[in-house]
Order: sequence, then C-alpha cells, then structure tokens
Amino acid sequence: MTNVGPFTNRVCGLLMALVVLALPATGADRFGLLLTPAQLDWVGARIYQNECASRPECLVHWNEGEAFPSLGIGHFIWYPGGVDEPFVESFPGLVSFARQRGVAVPGWLAELSPLDAPWPDRSGFLAAQSEPRIASLRQWLSDTQGLQVAYILGRAETSLAQVVAAAPAGQQASLSRRLEALTATAGGSYALIDYVNFKGEGLVPGETYQGQGWGLLQVLQQMAHYEALPALDAFRLSAADVLTRRAENAERDIERERWLPGWLNRLETYREP
Repeated sequence: MTNVGPFTNRVCGLLMALVVLALPATGADRFGLLLTPAQLDWVGARIYQNECASRPECLVHWNEGEAFPSLGIGHFIWYPGGVDEPFVESFPGLVSFARQRGVAVPGWLAELSPLDAPWPDRSGFLAAQSEPRIASLRQWLSDTQGLQVAYILGRAETSLAQVVAAAPAGQQASLSRRLEALTATAGGSYALIDYVNFKGEGLVPGETYQGQGWGLLQVLQQMAHYEALPALDAFRLSAADVLTRRAENAERDIERERWLPGWLNRLETYREP
C-alpha cells in the first residue's frame, strides 16, 4: 500500500480510518462529507496539532481548571465517577468504537465497570504519572491514531443531519445550504470535523451558559450574519463570535483570560490546505 503520510501509518493506520467511509449510508451523506486518503491524513494531523501540539505526552492530559482528563488526538473527555459537567463525554464512546472494530484496549481499561476515569481529581492524576496505567493508556492512544480519526469523522458525519433536524423548520434549508458549501472543500470539511470534536454539536440542553450554546448548530446559525463571504470564511468568523459569547457568559475568568485566545487561534486553522 502506498504511504500517504506519517500520521495514518500507525498501528491501526489509514485502513481503520476508512472503516467509517465504508459504513452504510446515513442522512449526512447528502452533505458529501467524504475525504480522500490524503485529505483524511491532513485532517487527522491538524486535529492532533490543535489539541496536543503533536506531542505524545499530551495524549493523556488534564487541563488546569477542568474536572476531567482529556485523552487522545481529539482530547476526548472522560469523567471521573461523580463528576457531572455540562459537556458531552466522548472517551467512553471511543472505547466502544474500538471494541466494535476488534481493536484491543489496555486490560485495566477493559475491566473498569463503570467506565469512569480512575483519578478523582487533577492532583490525583498528576500524582499517578509514573503508574503503568497511564503509560499503557498513552501508548494505546499513540498506536491507535487512525482509529481516533475514524471515530472523530464518524461523529461529525452523524452530527450534520442531526444538527439540521434540530434547527427550527424555517432555518433548515439555509443551514443545509451552508453545510453543502462547507463540505464541498477539504478546508470546510476539516472545519466541520474539528469543530464538532472541539465544541460539540450544540444539541444538549444543559451544554449552555446563560441559555446560549456554542456548538455546531449555533455556529451555522450565526453564519447568517456573514452571508456575503465564502462559506469557510463565514464559518470561521461565526465560530469566533459564538466562542467569544461563551467566554463572556462563563462564570470562570479562566475561560475569558486563558482559554478564549487559544480557541480563536485554533479557528485560524480553518482555511483551505
């Protein structure tokens, strides 16, 4: 097989990433979210850079100010037992995705019941850095990067039709047109895939501050203010508006002072390759 780049030439590799593209058709297919192998390689590398600066040690991480660790190239959220945050938890879904495709997970991870993060807080996590569990988890996440791209892509594909269906009836046609314009290019497809992984679909009622969400649905709606611009430019500016609003609505200063600048920098990668 011809190599398409270092990112997907991991243990699971590009073949695992292409599993999603071979799944039965879904409603999202009408938006044409299909990528060539080279484009998929590029998207995965961009997400890894966005979340981890392409550093393996960042594959198992716990951000300051958060109540949960973030894992893998997509920094998938994993809640400890008893933690109830308004954000969609995504790491257990990755574990299930791996098992469904016959990909082995670390033994201790497979034995967890319920599948909660075993560290109660960030200080406990930091104190456990030399434990074999963290080393094995980091190695597994390093070895299965292609699988993680497939998981991220599958979530994004499913999300597109769900987001349109959740919008008010009078907005659905315009949202569909915006999605069709975005998925027509590699840069637009990357922006959609990354944003869903980054900030979610915007469909969970509790995932709001002061009643306002920050997911893909809200960004697509905000694009109405930038109709004269090319779709990817409009998406990037709309996402900046939505994330700035989230930070301004947040109770914690850390979102405005430390996180928002990084979010806005990330949005600047939403351009054509």
